[in-house]
Amino acid sequence: MFSAFENFMNKYLTPIANKMDKEVHLSAVKKAMVAMTPLLIIGSFCLIPEAIPNMIGENNIVSQWILNNLDTIYIPYNVGMALMSLYVSAIIGYHLANSHKLDVPGCVSMAIIAYLMMAVEYTEDGGISRTYLGPKGLFVAIFASLVAVELYRWCKKKNFTIKMPESVPDFVSRSFEMIPISVIVIGFFLIIRIICINGLHTMPPLIFTNILAPLVGSMDNPFAVTFLQMLRCLLFFFGIHPSVLSPVTSPISTQFLAENIAAVQAGKEAMHFFCPGPESAFGNFTGTGVTFGLVFWCLLSKSKAQKQIGRVALIPALFGINEPILFGAPIVLNPIFFIPYVICGGIIGTIPYWMMHFGWLSCSIFTPPYVGVFLEGYLTNLDPMSIVANAIQLVLSILVWYPFFKIYEKRELEQEAMNMAESNSAISEEDAKLLDDLDLDF
Repeated sequence: MFSAFENFMNKYLTPIANKMDKEVHLSAVKKAMVAMTPLLIIGSFCLIPEAIPNMIGENNIVSQWILNNLDTIYIPYNVGMALMSLYVSAIIGYHLANSHKLDVPGCVSMAIIAYLMMAVEYTEDGGISRTYLGPKGLFVAIFASLVAVELYRWCKKKNFTIKMPESVPDFVSRSFEMIPISVIVIGFFLIIRIICINGLHTMPPLIFTNILAPLVGSMDNPFAVTFLQMLRCLLFFFGIHPSVLSPVTSPISTQFLAENIAAVQAGKEAMHFFCPGPESAFGNFTGTGVTFGLVFWCLLSKSKAQKQIGRVALIPALFGINEPILFGAPIVLNPIFFIPYVICGGIIGTIPYWMMHFGWLSCSIFTPPYVGVFLEGYLTNLDPMSIVANAIQLVLSILVWYPFFKIYEKRELEQEAMNMAESNSAISEEDAKLLDDLDLDF
């Protein structure tokens, strides 16, 4: 049965995953979201000082200084996460231009202006509102950037450009080349904006919000998150890195994190649990599938090979990296480990999400770097219950992996005994040389 399932995965799912990973548009989106990691970390850091007066009281010099300088403390957030969509559009334009071997400055400028055509909203005093320049404009930024670069490529292919003599400097030639392309790109997105505002009486980003609302809303459902975590484990079990899903999941989790931070800034409670921080600190606790239980039993194994694998995998596991145990034990394509890794690992990895859903654990307001187990979970929300949640995951992982590891260990010990017997019964090199010297003919 497992063999048939493996063949099905290799025949149908693996090619799809490989194509998704190599597809230039999805790749550009994934790289753009990864590039946002520093902004997420820095933006999240801005919330930490505000929490200090609540911890040590307001009637002291430190708390008073923080409260009097909150506007300054929030500047990195206001120019970082609050303008996230603007940066995403530029980075998508950059990577897509490289993939298509187009002029990078031209594609980046077209991606940015296309996004701004869709997202800019004016205030009553004539200023520009930041409403859709941050996370709320993320999906329209992705759409506008991808379409703008594709329009740029189409114009180049159809020669809708102004050709200058070869004697004209290259930078001048490229500027004139961009004129008709700019007209087409700006005109295209201006028409979309007019249709949305005058025809549908709404801003373009809200159209995307309404269309994607079922998908975005579903990720605040613990059942959906559990299914997603199992899917990630399933992909990794067959050697496919779960990052192939990030072009779809990262914009949602990033938007939720930004909304949590904005809510806390406004004195409200963070409500979204599907965020980048919990994904790493809880979903991938000790690695995708919460594989510390296997590392633990490998360290105590009677099998010399498995004990050595446990020693190699221990330190990486404490920092959320489990490739050594995935490919060393191995877990990948090992039928014995399918249930504890894919099914149980997916469930254990989402226990803290369920705790957040029921209000037993605070939602994330921070995406910490890899700082090790327990500490990383605590930093996501500054809630001591995060340590308890990780401890529950650790104990359950050890319990779940035990029977499956014992089955595998028994097979490994039998194989080692067989190898030892064959080694002991074999003729030594010295005896073989002696027999050759005798030149016996029989």
